Amino acid sequence: MSGFMGGFSRKTLSQEQIRSTGSAFVEERSVKVRTQGGVRMGARRGAQGGARNGTRVERPPAAHSADPRGEAVEQKVFEQEVFEQDALARIASGQGIGLAVRQAARPGAGIREMSELLEKVTSIAAGTGPELARVLVDPLTSDVLVNSTQAWVDRGRGLEPLDLPLDSDEQTRALAVRMAAACGRRLDDASPIVDGSLPGGIRLHAVLPAPSASGTLLSLRTARAAGMGVDDMIETGSITPEIGRILRNLVEQRANVLVSGATGSGKTTLLAALLGLVPADERIICIEEVSELSPDHPHVISLVERKANVQGQGGIPLSELVRAAMRMRPDRLVLGECRGPEVRDVLLALNTGHDGGWATIHANGANDVPARLHALGALAGMSDAAVAAQAVAALDAVVHMQRAPVRSGIDEGPGRWVSEIALLRRQGSELLCDLAIKATRFGKCEHGPGWEDLEKRLAGSASGREPEGSA
Repeated sequence: MSGFMGGFSRKTLSQEQIRSTGSAFVEERSVKVRTQGGVRMGARRGAQGGARNGTRVERPPAAHSADPRGEAVEQKVFEQEVFEQDALARIASGQGIGLAVRQAARPGAGIREMSELLEKVTSIAAGTGPELARVLVDPLTSDVLVNSTQAWVDRGRGLEPLDLPLDSDEQTRALAVRMAAACGRRLDDASPIVDGSLPGGIRLHAVLPAPSASGTLLSLRTARAAGMGVDDMIETGSITPEIGRILRNLVEQRANVLVSGATGSGKTTLLAALLGLVPADERIICIEEVSELSPDHPHVISLVERKANVQGQGGIPLSELVRAAMRMRPDRLVLGECRGPEVRDVLLALNTGHDGGWATIHANGANDVPARLHALGALAGMSDAAVAAQAVAALDAVVHMQRAPVRSGIDEGPGRWVSEIALLRRQGSELLCDLAIKATRFGKCEHGPGWEDLEKRLAGSASGREPEGSA
């Protein structure tokens, strides 16, 4: 049993995070238990004879019930509350989650009971609560959105209403604060916007009033990328077989590729799937604003941006992480999202012999990528001519992800799919994009003017990355 519980304890929060989140939940749960059935709880340190962790729980005699089965169920629920309360008290005192659950559980508890208790206590300590945790662990769930007391979930077919026990904005705010604490972040009136990563790779974005005029807002994105490979995406229709062949070739040829798409279009999922094709003897360094990428690969290093504190100190921007990664002997350099001045460092890195790199960028289509790169380059102080020259020399292809709403009984195609592969070229100081192949939502592919150049690059016969005829 010790080995079973020990495996979970290695994935827990830091002690300081556990103390902060655990303490809050101890108080919350004790109030809940005290208000149900007249339960009285008192702290008695060092008590013997049935008191766990110094906490003695007394239950008054139950009133006569006409249904003994109902009374037995009520008793079982109460005992479970006590076990959870005890485990949370132990966590708040500094114990690891695995040890706390093992010592707080009912004597003689089996593996199933221990697992259920561990899951619930872990979810509480992580800040989500058991109800929300059950939604987030659903393999179909990609996003959960909470607007004050209303919640929605995206399980791949658009947003659907979600029933969560949030009766007031105060409850939602308390939930947001606990989840921020689990991320090691501060969320209050002085710092009302937080980005972070919960245990399990769940991305958190929270906004308090004000600036929110709609109450407390929560946006949670699950790490679905780890469970999908290229074959899985082909099977679901997200990648056509022809485009799948091209993408595999791009990885094998160590091409530098930019993945574009709108928010929630599946860029991270695609990128993680493709990184899973990288040979096992290569070193991948991923640089992200919030840790999301978890490719199925044995040698992955993750570097995450650190925000400045309330005094404006201690921040580590993505551009600095890119420079740091260059000194770590990367075989593949990956930037999770290019959205600022770090584009200069990425383009420079990919122009210094670091082939096989990948990055993502927000864009409505492959044709919009040049304008997006010019805009980001301007933030870094780069001229249009410099952006065009660097981008064409650094990037072999642009892969665009498309998203469309899925309506049950009307649409049968995937909600997210690889719709375009294009090549960049320059004309003077202007960066242009030539479409090589386009795929419809239902798998029909058409070749574009850049198809021949793409085939040459995949065959390794092109001299440099810049297509012939470019100025």
